[in-house]
Amino acid sequence: MSAVDRHFILGYGSLMNGESRAKTGETGRVWPVKLHGFERHWSVMSVEYGMSSVAVVLAPEKACNGVLVEVPHDQFPLFDERERGYRRSMIKSEQLTPYQQDALPEGTYWVYHTDEVTQPDHDCPIALSYLDVILSGCLEHGDEFAQDFLTLTKGWSSPLLNDRKTPRYPRVQPELSTERLNILLAPVTTLSIKELSVTYES
Repeated sequence: MSAVDRHFILGYGSLMNGESRAKTGETGRVWPVKLHGFERHWSVMSVEYGMSSVAVVLAPEKACNGVLVEVPHDQFPLFDERERGYRRSMIKSEQLTPYQQDALPEGTYWVYHTDEVTQPDHDCPIALSYLDVILSGCLEHGDEFAQDFLTLTKGWSSPLLNDRKTPRYPRVQPELSTERLNILLAPVTTLSIKELSVTYES
């Protein structure tokens, strides 16, 4: 396949989680990267599930981390549906810095972004069921990558809901071990470790 025919989506939220990606469509190899020129925020993207999501907005001097995911072009409608409410735009290879020594693949790069941020509120808080999926996806690429997610995301002072017993996120992963996630979350959330320690019911 020529480079022209290869397409890649830059995932910076739940798409960083391999199991979560598989629930939407077929994907290939991933490359952990930093995306320059965008900043990641917690934002109300839809009120459908009563929770906020992460979104990126153009920000020339900023960056966030994510994974470059190879996606067959015929799978794009599935991912466009998943990312309803976002705009898909092309990004340039020079906006990406790989975490590892691997050279990035040639092809067309895309990112789902928004034009403005709507701060999370008590009706659409940051939901732990969604955040757990993101963080476990980050940990697929190591602790430093997970820490960068926390550092390079704005909006942690927003309302946060421990919905692990009654998850709001439709692609929840109730089998996740939350002990390690709680330790990562403790410095950035408004919840105590005790409040975080409510785990998923089987």
